[in-house]
Parts: sequence; C-alpha cells; structure tokens
Amino acid sequence: MRQTILFDLDDTLIHCNKYFNLVIDQFVDAMRTWFHAYPDMTEAAIRRKQIEIDIAGVQASGFKSDHFPQSFLDTYVDFTRLTGRPEDSDEIDLLWSMGQSVYEQEAEPYPDMEETLLRLRDEGHDLHLYTGGEPAIQRRKVDRLRLDRYFGDRIYIRQHKNIAALEQILADGQFDRPNTWMIGNSIRTDVVPALTAGIHTIHVEAQTEWEYNNITIEVVPQGAFLQLHHLRDVPDGIQRYILGN
Repeated sequence: MRQTILFDLDDTLIHCNKYFNLVIDQFVDAMRTWFHAYPDMTEAAIRRKQIEIDIAGVQASGFKSDHFPQSFLDTYVDFTRLTGRPEDSDEIDLLWSMGQSVYEQEAEPYPDMEETLLRLRDEGHDLHLYTGGEPAIQRRKVDRLRLDRYFGDRIYIRQHKNIAALEQILADGQFDRPNTWMIGNSIRTDVVPALTAGIHTIHVEAQTEWEYNNITIEVVPQGAFLQLHHLRDVPDGIQRYILGN
C-alpha cells in the first residue's frame, strides 16, 4: 500500500551534529588558550555554558543561524565578567567567524541515504522532506545533494519545528494520517510531534546527538513506533508493519 513518508534532514539523511561538534572543539580550544591563567575555566565549564546558551536561544526563537555564533560570544563575555579578563575585539570577531563557519560545510549524506530514498520512491511511496532551520541554509543542502530527485517540491522548512508546525503541514496537505510516517533522529522535534499527531513514527538514532533533542517520550503511539539504528532499515520496517496490519 502506498504510504506518505516525511523525512527529517539533519542527522537523519545528512550529517550535521558532527560539524557543530568540530567547531565547538575549536571554540573550546580558543577559550582555553585565552583563559589559561584561570583554573576554574575548565573545558567542562566552557562546554556547559555554551550549550546552555545555545539551547535557550533555540527554545526562545527557533532555529536561527545566528544562535550558534552568538552562543560563543555570550559564553566568552560571561567568562570575561567572571574572571575580569578584558574583552578583545579581535577575539570576538574570530569567535563570530568560527561559529558561522559551520554553515559553510559540505552536505555529507548519511550511509545508505541514496539507496533508502531510491527504494522507497521506486516502491511507489510519496516522499516529503521536513526540516528545521533557515530556508537559504537548508535549501543549499537540498540543492547540493539534488534531493529534489526524491522530494520534488514537497519540501517544508520551518524555523520552529514542533507539534504546531507538523500539525499545520499535515492539515494543509490533507495527509491521510493512518498511512503517513515521520522519520527522524530527534525525539523532541521529530518523534514527539509525530506521535502527538497520531501518525506512524520511526526514530533513527543519530551517530552523534545534540542534547536539545533528548527528551522523555510521554505520548502513547496510535500507530507504529519503530526505533532503528540505521537508515537502511527504514524500508523493511515500514513494509513489515504494513504486511502485519
């Protein structure tokens, strides 16, 4: 039976978190160099403050590209105030450029991305892409990997990726919920909204996960809820569920 399948993009189909983690490592190294005279400014303290600020920004106003470099600046300013070390305009400029550099990375597909999408498309399923972020940045990733081959114009980019956003997409598109699936790595932005909307849900573990995405699932599934380790397992998981029901 033909199914409608919505895929998340970042860390479901393509790598994302690993690039953020690499840039965070660069940030921590710079901070440790500048604040080496202050023993309380440990690597753990720097990482803890940066992610606290970054997550607070996302919760307040969604996925905006400025949040990430701003979290570097805010962490830096916080530590200058704690230590009394003067702010340096060159250091501030470096941190901003460092944070922005994450958006210049090449779009790298997850293993078996092409094979998985090709199989589902050739089996006759209706594929959609639903991602959070700024349109220009997300669209650039889509174009680099020519994902329109699989999704056509069925691509939704939202600044806020939550229950309300998914509900709006489902309602506007008049999706048949008993035959609709959401595939993604984020429990917060993919799994819980999909379960709340009453559609089938597949959680595919990311190779590296962002702390923001990890929340407790308290929604009772109304349909399938599969937890898989690899993207390549998605087609068989859907097929087994259809045949068993």
